[in-house]
Amino acid sequence: MSLTLWDPFVEMENLLDKYGRSSRKSLPNASEQSMEVGDWMPSADIVENPESFNVKLEIPGVDRDDVKVTVENNVLSIKGEKKYKYEDKKHHRIECSYGSFVRSFTLPNSVDGEKVEAVYNNGTLELVLPKQEKAKPRLLEIKVQ
Repeated sequence: MSLTLWDPFVEMENLLDKYGRSSRKSLPNASEQSMEVGDWMPSADIVENPESFNVKLEIPGVDRDDVKVTVENNVLSIKGEKKYKYEDKKHHRIECSYGSFVRSFTLPNSVDGEKVEAVYNNGTLELVLPKQEKAKPRLLEIKVQ
């Protein structure tokens, strides 16, 4: 008979993994349509400046060809997949997120969806969403008499 060291936190980690990751690819919303969700959600930063909105998404380990960016009906959608490379090794811990991801952001009407630019470099996807000309702030000098 061999003795085994019991670690109560292993069971808790397994339970959190089980309920922390969705096995469903869609969730129903109020209008009975489905909203797409992924297995994990990358972090995003959104910054506004006078000329544009800049979106930065951290997606390390995701191949450039596995990322799709679309703008439709004033909604920016970023979809992709981080693939897990299976190896014949004993894994003691897997904490990195794998599988599909989806991030969607509703854009203000001031964004020109036809001129979106995207650059993917070192696991960071950077998007520039330029504002329409009429939406850019202008300084008007008014002469007081």
